Amino acid sequence: MSEAAIAAEEARPGRLKAFGTFARRNPTIVIGAVLLAFMVTLALLAPLITNPPMQASPADRLKPPDFSNFFDPEKRDRFGTDNLGRDIFARTLHGARVSLMVGLSVAILATVIGLAIGLVAGYYRRVDAVVMRLMDGLMSIPSILLAIALVALTRGGLLLLIIAITIPEVPRVVRLVRAVVLAVRERPFVDAAISVGSRSRKIIIRHVLPMTVAPLIVQATYICASAILIEAGLSFLGAGVPPEIATWGNMIAQSRLFFARAPWLIFFPGAALALVVLAVNLLGDGLRDRLDPRLARRM
Repeated sequence: MSEAAIAAEEARPGRLKAFGTFARRNPTIVIGAVLLAFMVTLALLAPLITNPPMQASPADRLKPPDFSNFFDPEKRDRFGTDNLGRDIFARTLHGARVSLMVGLSVAILATVIGLAIGLVAGYYRRVDAVVMRLMDGLMSIPSILLAIALVALTRGGLLLLIIAITIPEVPRVVRLVRAVVLAVRERPFVDAAISVGSRSRKIIIRHVLPMTVAPLIVQATYICASAILIEAGLSFLGAGVPPEIATWGNMIAQSRLFFARAPWLIFFPGAALALVVLAVNLLGDGLRDRLDPRLARRM
């Protein structure tokens, strides 16, 4: 055995011990990350382990869940079937792909756009008042009403839905970043950088931007969870993605008339929605406790 292999074998127990210590000190991060990774893995593998989500079989309509032979690739009624004989298990996993993509896309777009605007508004006092009044106006627009208006004026679609959810989330990121920048701008190291003639862009990138990373990570997790819930609500109202696309909101909306006869039609997509939102919120709460110095000292 080579020296590198021996060193790796000796380091493995130390790594396991370090992970165990981290898990004991940050259980919410670990639980949230594990649940989210589990759901993401199932969503990515959905085309390989399930039937096509829109494949109907009228002969198998409204069959109750059957967990026997669960891993049989040809099985259609793990979670039961809907009123058209479509596989609820397949539709639930394919719905996770849409919901997770919407949540991640909205979180990234809102964070990037809000970060850029917040840095400018917080550092340059002359544009602060104008930018923040604009952000206050955008915050007054509910995501659901904005999406319904956009769908009414256009054909709708997934991209439009992401844009409609992102717009009201940007001001929240801007206000967070602006507050951090206003506090950091008064620090002595920023004054020192200004006194030696550093350019404003260099000061923002090297000294101010790193201080916004921790709160932005936490805020992005909450935006992701909020976007997933908003997408489900919009799809339920018929203002989200087209009905032919399997999403949790569409599944619940299409099954509400059969709830008394077949409650599993709503239970499984609703449970998946709750599990993903719970995982993202747990991850966000854990990161907040971990990255906030004041909370970390209390713990």
